[in-house]
Amino acid sequence: MAFYPVIMCGGAGTRLWPASRPSRPKQFVPLAGNRTLFQEAALRVAPLADEGGRLVVVGGIKHREAIVAQLAEIGLTAQILLEPEARDSAPAMAAAAAWVARVEPDGVVAFVASDHHIPDHEAFRSAVKRAAEGAREGSIVTLGVRPTEPSAAYGYIRPAGRGLSRVERFVEKPDRSVAAEYIRAGYLWNSGNFIARADVLLDEMVRYAPGVATAAEGALPMAGDHLQVLASSFGNAPRISIDYAVMEKTQHASVLDVDFAWSDLGAWDAIAETGEGDVGAHVLEDTEGCLVRAPDGVLVAALGVRNLAIIVEPDAVLVTELSRSQEVKRIVERIKTISPRHLDFVRTEVQTLGEAARVFARWLRVRSLPIWTAQGQTEEGAFEEVLTLEGRSVLSARRTRVQARQIYVCAEAGALGWSGNWRRAVKDGRDFLNSAHIRADGLARARLAADGGVLDDAALLYDQAFVLLALASVERSGLVLDARVQAVELRDALKAFEVGGPGLREVGDHPYQSNAHMHLLEACLAWEDVDVSGGWDAWSDRVVDLALQHLIDAEGGFLREFYDERWQPAAGEDGRLVEPGHQFEWAWLLARYARRRDHAGALAAARRLYAFGAKGVDQLSGVAVDAVLDDGTVLSDRARLWPQTERLKAALILAEAAGDGERSRLLADARNALVALQGYLTPDGLWRDKRLSSGRFIDEPAPASSMYHIMAAFAQLAQTLAVLGSEDTLLDLR
Repeated sequence: MAFYPVIMCGGAGTRLWPASRPSRPKQFVPLAGNRTLFQEAALRVAPLADEGGRLVVVGGIKHREAIVAQLAEIGLTAQILLEPEARDSAPAMAAAAAWVARVEPDGVVAFVASDHHIPDHEAFRSAVKRAAEGAREGSIVTLGVRPTEPSAAYGYIRPAGRGLSRVERFVEKPDRSVAAEYIRAGYLWNSGNFIARADVLLDEMVRYAPGVATAAEGALPMAGDHLQVLASSFGNAPRISIDYAVMEKTQHASVLDVDFAWSDLGAWDAIAETGEGDVGAHVLEDTEGCLVRAPDGVLVAALGVRNLAIIVEPDAVLVTELSRSQEVKRIVERIKTISPRHLDFVRTEVQTLGEAARVFARWLRVRSLPIWTAQGQTEEGAFEEVLTLEGRSVLSARRTRVQARQIYVCAEAGALGWSGNWRRAVKDGRDFLNSAHIRADGLARARLAADGGVLDDAALLYDQAFVLLALASVERSGLVLDARVQAVELRDALKAFEVGGPGLREVGDHPYQSNAHMHLLEACLAWEDVDVSGGWDAWSDRVVDLALQHLIDAEGGFLREFYDERWQPAAGEDGRLVEPGHQFEWAWLLARYARRRDHAGALAAARRLYAFGAKGVDQLSGVAVDAVLDDGTVLSDRARLWPQTERLKAALILAEAAGDGERSRLLADARNALVALQGYLTPDGLWRDKRLSSGRFIDEPAPASSMYHIMAAFAQLAQTLAVLGSEDTLLDLR
């Protein structure tokens, strides 16, 4: 049985105001040294998971950034479960146990607090391993610390004996005189750390706290993502601690007495006792036993005082006798009435999906579309490949795919109500495409020089797919340009790519690939929308059958980039390459297909692709990276713009088909994807394309090819908000 250390991040740390507040509770603050208590807890327990287990973190959704960033700082990864709202320790532990039970039902779970000070990491791990011996036999073991003094800050446990023994009694925090009696009677401090098998704890939850078990297990999302937000149904769990829910009732409660140094650092006197609590600049004269903490830029000076805590934050100062630190909670209660704004730090309001969508719409309408239909298109109708970030054109070769994509963009803008000169852009662009890029056999050549000469006369399947998509958008626009006739002729010409078997053969080094088929499916679905009886459905069916039967890995649920002639994974690393952006893009297309055909298999595949694609979303930055391997290992942590749009599209369309809890999670994903995308966009209607792992963007012109991804994402956003009946149902480009 493997170890699964679970760090519980639910503490509030009210007595440590003003440093500890709801948006930054004490576990995420460096209180006793350079690392935070959460980081120390993670480093303390992570080695327990080395033999087949995994580190798990349960915390509040509003602490997502702190959890992700602080784990990254110490080089650790974890399965993160985020609570939509706090429901105390029992529901949080039930959710973590349910996650572990999915992986290994009888796995040993060590539930540890994120805000405890335990300097001797090895002694703690040894105690957990000793407790695990009882846990494997079916006990729920808590660690009981041998008291060093009577304390009214802790609960107490009466053990039946020494070592690992049965619990006879749990008691609440007593006054000091009663605590002294408890110590003489052999009671232990209740440390709040628990070790149990996942199945045993869940069984006891079902027996003694069924409401907790039902809500927690039901809120657990589908497997696959390393950062998961529990469904809103988690809020239905009773707000109850594990002591009240289970430990005081179960027949399986045991305690292991331990004697390592331990403190829950619950008040400023405990911080002072560590000897590592002073922070910031201070000048002390004729003082003794004082704790001083100040932020950068603030100097604290004190003269002739004894045993004080002087705690300075940018918006509040606390001065208290250290002996009365436990009473700081009284101050916090008064602040709730006198100045509630000081209960928490001022927080930047997070944009909702609807708010971000309106900003996105205005950027497209006022900034981006005008520049790409002016500076981005020549008098001859050719679309520029790139524009500098100052909006200037750059002399460069012209690819068919970019010409076709920009025709699609302009036609789609017209369909969404944009009042700019999209008709001229579509007509001139289509005329240039036909006159310069279409060969005598009806297929499109790959690339022209800036002066119009042919650079690459090869006809790529990928490019034909985009010409078909452009023609579908022209047909949809209502412009009378004979797009349907040309599209059918081009579709017939695709026999040039037939080689027998289920798929088509691409030109170039990788003839058997998923990407060209993906865009062919996109074009065929677009034509199904405008030409119901045109035979496009047979082509869509063919590509989807290829994906479901050959391209998508049956076990892993992901889709590779390259295959061999039998549509098996290509040899070597080529066959292991997986692009998260393409998982999202295929998920979006298969969800569209599933809705059109009422095809449960396609929808299930879309959901699995989305889940695998999420493995490529960086926890810290929130961006989808360029490439991973087939086991989910990151291959390239650079992050281009287009995977962000595909994540947005997939999350939106899957949200339309999801139940309430899963829909909320997917819409939150969509908001995060849109925020990530906005990080690439410039105020002038252009964008940066390549983001390095450092967060810096490569300094280069904006590629026109990205506009297709951006427009498709906006179109899906407008559709989903309308379908779900949001207040933003009229989102468009008018």
